[in-house]
Amino acid sequence: MNIFQNPPLLEMTRRHFFAASGLSLGSMALASLMGEAAELAPMPRPGASTATGVGAALPQTHFPTKCRHVIYLHCVGGPSQMDLYDYKPKMRDYFDKDLPDSVRMGQRLTTMTSGQARFPIAPSIYRFARKGQCGMWMNDELLPYTAKMADDMVFIRSMHTEAINHEPAITHMQTGNMVTGRPCLGAWTSYGLGSLNQNLPTFVVMVAKPSNEEQVQAISARLWQSGYLPGEHAAVSFRAAKDPILFINNPPGVSDQVRRTTLDGLNKLNELHYAEVGDPETRTRIAMYEMAYRMQASVPELTDLSKEPAKVLESYGPDIRKPGSFAYTALMARRLVERGVRFVQIYHNNWDHHGNLTGRMPSQCKDIDQPCYALIQDLKRLGLFDSTLVIWGGEFGRTIYSQGGLSKTNYGRDHHPRCFTMWMAGGGTKGGTIYGETDDFSYNIVDKPVHVRDLHATILRLLGIDHEKFTYRYQGLDQRLTGVEKAHVIHELIA
Repeated sequence: MNIFQNPPLLEMTRRHFFAASGLSLGSMALASLMGEAAELAPMPRPGASTATGVGAALPQTHFPTKCRHVIYLHCVGGPSQMDLYDYKPKMRDYFDKDLPDSVRMGQRLTTMTSGQARFPIAPSIYRFARKGQCGMWMNDELLPYTAKMADDMVFIRSMHTEAINHEPAITHMQTGNMVTGRPCLGAWTSYGLGSLNQNLPTFVVMVAKPSNEEQVQAISARLWQSGYLPGEHAAVSFRAAKDPILFINNPPGVSDQVRRTTLDGLNKLNELHYAEVGDPETRTRIAMYEMAYRMQASVPELTDLSKEPAKVLESYGPDIRKPGSFAYTALMARRLVERGVRFVQIYHNNWDHHGNLTGRMPSQCKDIDQPCYALIQDLKRLGLFDSTLVIWGGEFGRTIYSQGGLSKTNYGRDHHPRCFTMWMAGGGTKGGTIYGETDDFSYNIVDKPVHVRDLHATILRLLGIDHEKFTYRYQGLDQRLTGVEKAHVIHELIA
């Protein structure tokens, strides 16, 4: 074992090393006796050609790739697939009829609908049409802009998960596990591929404010933490306010020189603490303070929209100048990846449509429709589309049956983990692909199921990473995003 290939080992004191090692020392001794080489870091496959960034765990990607950035648009609450992308015209004949037992097959229900006397089917009231050369059926009534780029997108209509409630489901979607405390997808990307701009974070999160706030879900910062990975791979959260980061600007009377002197003194104190305790997180704290100092110059330029062409601003829609709106965060996402940020996550709330779906869905779609279209066109304009993977989706889907009262013009839908739809665009995906199929009730998958871990494996593959080789040693195990169960890369989605 060569510790000079692993800088964190060089920074450990003897006391901290033995405290953190546990049973792994015995494992290392056993491996030595058996003549086996212990792999402490993921190794790239021969023939890989894509260089990674500063501080990357991988010296190069496992596979050649053009994809260097990710923009992940997460719709918190679970969008209704049959009202947006999973067209089910036969359901019009089933209005207010009970969902057949042969379709539900005893599936467990949430506490919101488990006490209902019946499960009346609620067909979508919205207009659908075939779009693009791919012929994808889409809700072009609420998503007219998105419908224009069907051939740029890959549609996965057969997503599924085991989680039936929000917290475990969104945690599963973000970290690959329903138990909290694991690194999220953005943290894994930061760890593996490193930084392309040391004046901005490698991983940024923004929480967009929906125009309708009838039923927002709580969003916990642990969704974008680094888990057992080094702390610098956690996301930096940009606020939906005038100053995206608290205290990014110097207070009145404090010059840059005073701030620099203060920071130097603080770093010396942290160095003394590190010399005494040897906690690697102290090094992370020092690095974060330095990043914050550099961001004082980079963030104001990032958030200054005065040099954006008027046509570009107009393309994102009327909310573009409202800080915190989805349109504003979408443009910020483009500006971030343009400046080298690896991973940008946007959370958009209020997709949990247990009731009044038709009263809330139009505003939700209006929030995202034009900005999503503008984002894709903007990436194309700047030559960033092939190198940026855009992901859209929620943590699960919705039921075909109504929760609560049902009428011809309104209904609600409960959580549904058995099938839902997500889409991706750019970043090496094969635009115009429609993958997977559900039954006539949008209740069960009948062709090409895609589990959450399959999605993660495919995203990593698009980034040039082999999910089976990409590991981090923690508690004596080689941990990975996709876990220990078999995950499949969906090659049909890759160009």
